This record gives sequence, structure tokens and C-alpha cells, in this order.
Amino acid sequence: MSVRFLVRRIGFYTLIAVVLFFFAVPMLWLASAPFDARPGLGLRWPDWTLDNVGKTLEHPHTLSSLLNSLILCGIATAVTTVCAALAAYALSRVRIPGRDLLLYLLLLLSSVVTGTAAMVPIFVMMFQLGLINSQYGTALVIAGGMLPAAIFILKDFMDSVPRSYEESARVFGASPGQVLRHVVLPVARPGIATILVWAFVNAWGNFLLPFLLLRDVQAQPAAVLLRTLQDEGGSANLTVIPVFSLLYSIPVVLLYLVVSKRYGFRFHGGIKS
Repeated sequence: MSVRFLVRRIGFYTLIAVVLFFFAVPMLWLASAPFDARPGLGLRWPDWTLDNVGKTLEHPHTLSSLLNSLILCGIATAVTTVCAALAAYALSRVRIPGRDLLLYLLLLLSSVVTGTAAMVPIFVMMFQLGLINSQYGTALVIAGGMLPAAIFILKDFMDSVPRSYEESARVFGASPGQVLRHVVLPVARPGIATILVWAFVNAWGNFLLPFLLLRDVQAQPAAVLLRTLQDEGGSANLTVIPVFSLLYSIPVVLLYLVVSKRYGFRFHGGIKS
């Protein structure tokens, strides 16, 4: 083993250790601060207590905001996943002139539709439609912003499904809907699972759109409520925020673990004809 190789290995593992440290410290704080009698911004061994949990649950909007987030993200995720699967299958099987250019344009525009530049037109449109303070309307706007990227990712999975599978099903009399449900979607299931979790995480952490379109505190999700958790002096309430942050992270972690165990994740198709 040469000295140069040894130095490179030491440098590599040192870099990995530093990166892991930066990721581990926030996670350790999130795991310990909710149960610390004197929580702070630093990481230390906590004085264990459950009083913070009780104070957080006493907040009048804690549970309702989490429920609002589940409703908002559930609708946005379902709309994104279903529409992206149908659109990706159509774009994969139908030869349209300029199809690839259309996909790249959709992907490019997806970064603009939900960006800050589009907030004023979106707000005006929702106001004119009477959908301000509507969770369903807000969920559709969030889904519309995620849909182009979801279609772009899922199309690769649809391309990986051999056409011979569909032809065999048609020989036995399967309708186009049956081919899609029983042949294409099961094969592309890892991609659909990836999009489902990706869409849920993006909708779950979306702050700007719900903040602008949901003016009633009773309809606001947890991402918006989090910024209002302050003490009497206007500072961040470190008694409530750690517990609320821990509760806020649980649905995403559970969804990831369940879907990962059942389907796995890939960002490319895995079957080639």
C-alpha cells in the first residue's frame, strides 16, 4: 500500500465523516430537543421530560394543521401520480412530432409555475375562481406545479415496458384500459412509488402556496403554522417547535419506509425489451 493511496483514503473518509456530522447534528437535535426540559439551539444531553409534548398538543391548531397537511398532500399526491402515469404512458406510446422538446419545455416551465414569479397571477386566478381558502383548489395548484417533472420521470419507466407485453395482452382480448391496469402499471410500479413519495414530500414541505392561498388559520397546513409558533416576546418557542417538528416529520418518514420496503425506489426504468 503506497503512501499516496493511504493519504487519499484518509482524506476520503475524513470528508465522509464531516458530511455525516453536518447531517447527524440536526437529526440528533430533533430527536433530543422535544424531550429536553430546557431546550436550546445547541446539542446537549437533555433533561428528560414529557411536558413539552403536552404543551405542544395544547396548542389549538397543532393537530388540525397536521390533518390539513394530510388532506392537502393526499389530494395533491393522488392527482399528480394518476395524471402523471396516464400522461407518461400516452407520451411513451404515441408518436407526437416534437414530443421530446415538449417534455423538456414542460420540465422547464414546472420550475416557473410554482415559483415566486407566478405567485401574483396564481393568486389573482384563484381569487377570481373563488378558491381562496379552498384546500382542494390549493392542492390542485400544487399538483399542477409538480406534474411536468412527474411526467418527465415516469415516461422513462413507461418506455422500459416492452411493447410485446401489451401485444400479448391484446391477443387475449384485453382492452386498452385492462392493458394499462394489469400490464403496464404493475411493471412500472417502482416508478409510480417513487413519484408518489416525491410528490408527497414536495407537497408536505410546500410553504409559499398554502401561505398565500389559505388565509384562514383553520385551513392552514403544518408548514404554515410552524412559522407562527412564537413565545410572548416574539421569539421562536423552543418548547413547542421541537415537538411539532418531530410530529411534522413522522408522516414523511413512515411513507418512505412503507413504500421503500414494499416497492423500492428507482429513477429509471428497469426492463428493456
